[in-house]
Amino acid sequence: MYTMLRNNRGIALFVALMLTLMLSIIGLGIIKSSNDEVAIAGNELNEMKCFYAAEAGLDKVTSLIQSQYDTNELPPTISPAETTSIGGISLSYSTNPQATTTRTLTKGTLAGMNAFVRPYQILSTAYDSSHNTTVALEEYFEVASVPIFQFAIFYDNDLEIAPGANMVVSGRVHSNGNLYLQSESGVSLSFDSYITAYGDILHGRKPGSGMSVANGDVLIKDIGGTYQSMKQGTGWLDAADSYWYDTAAARWGGRVQDAAFGQERLTLPLENPDDPHTLIDRYDDGSGTYNSSSMELEADLKIVDGVALYKSGGSWIDVTSALTTCGALKTTTFYDIRETQNATVYDIDVAKLSTSGYFPPNGIMYTADDGSGLRGTRLYNATSIGAPFTLASENPVYTKGNINTTSKQPMAIIADALTILSGNWNDGTYYTTNTDKTKRVPTSTSANFSYITGNKNSAGSVYSGGLENLPRFLEHWTGKTLTYRGSMINMWLSEKTTGIWSGTYYSPPQRDWQFDTDLLDLTKLPPGTPTVRAFIRWGWKQVNVGYTVATMTAE
Repeated sequence: MYTMLRNNRGIALFVALMLTLMLSIIGLGIIKSSNDEVAIAGNELNEMKCFYAAEAGLDKVTSLIQSQYDTNELPPTISPAETTSIGGISLSYSTNPQATTTRTLTKGTLAGMNAFVRPYQILSTAYDSSHNTTVALEEYFEVASVPIFQFAIFYDNDLEIAPGANMVVSGRVHSNGNLYLQSESGVSLSFDSYITAYGDILHGRKPGSGMSVANGDVLIKDIGGTYQSMKQGTGWLDAADSYWYDTAAARWGGRVQDAAFGQERLTLPLENPDDPHTLIDRYDDGSGTYNSSSMELEADLKIVDGVALYKSGGSWIDVTSALTTCGALKTTTFYDIRETQNATVYDIDVAKLSTSGYFPPNGIMYTADDGSGLRGTRLYNATSIGAPFTLASENPVYTKGNINTTSKQPMAIIADALTILSGNWNDGTYYTTNTDKTKRVPTSTSANFSYITGNKNSAGSVYSGGLENLPRFLEHWTGKTLTYRGSMINMWLSEKTTGIWSGTYYSPPQRDWQFDTDLLDLTKLPPGTPTVRAFIRWGWKQVNVGYTVATMTAE
């Protein structure tokens, strides 16, 4: 007989062993996966450490380049390069400067402006030897120098615009302070291009001006070229609005930017950017400290304390007698009713200067006079200046009559203050001192030049005069027109001419003022045009992530 086996204990043991094996395999897989995850996380951590070290190298190079420009006003003489260590990671960076080019900027609020551009290619490599990890990053960094006369209006301090008649600003506007905008009731203030401010863009008057707020419209073209108003319901859209950033970005498409948008301050590349007046201060003021930013250093003709000097073959020759004899130079005194004192000026007959044989070869002339009382320079007989010309002066400059209207040349005036006199101006005492401004009757006048000048701050209920009165007037211009083409720049508070603005001694002209689009051509800039500098980072890219494989050798 056959006996059936009914004991299943052997099968149960087999099943238990199989389950144990399977669980062991799963456990080993989990451990392997966990170890892989730890390894991956470790590799990512090592890679991240190298990445941030390499990025720090890029930041260090751009900082060094920017510091060199800010300190020396020139590119670095030695391109930044170094091998160092950060937290146990070896860091090596190098710089490849490229040739300066001229081109139109395409990035940021300076997009569309023509500039002198110096590109830098920067490579930064970080290596972690303990984990055999390498990360290399590459960045393109540019230093762009934008001629300041490519701005229609530029202020280094607070900019106030409050016209009493329709005004259209056709070029770019920038303020390194706050920007206050308004127009009188029934008229409009319109902007056709970018407006930017390092401070805030606000509607109304600057506090302390003592002037009332008006409700004429303020219009700014959006990115599509359509005027959009600052009006918002019964109020105004400006930096005081809690939704300013989002609403302004949507309304103007990036053409209106201030501190809320991260707008940077734009400065001249001077030894002391916080004191731009050094641009016109003399090189040697006798204090033993020399002013390396002075435009006196750029001039080929200068008149300093009554002596006219002309640069010839690298040497200065005294041409005072020659210029006086030919009628190009004389000294004149007349009364400046705004300053309530006589102004003694170098009177420059520009037409005679241009044919005297002593017109500055590089087109730059400088004047300064420390004599007692108010001293200055005046240009007249200048309907044709003959060649590109820039006058820089530590003192105020006056112009008389039409300026640069025949065979127009690139021209600039850079001075402590600028006063425009019509061709009908009379130096006689009755004309200049009369408290009845209607006795000073001008003729309509045209001027084609860019200028950098100074003003007075609005404070203590005293108005600066605003942009509309930045060029100073001394005549009763009612019914007469000042036709002006150029660029209007205010860089400092006037130091030599401290009289305050008021409407008692003059009446404003009808203003036909426009930005001169010729200034957008880098070949048509006035001699010695200052530039504002911008540092542009074009982004970076990761060019390499590598792991060094250790070489195994048999023993």
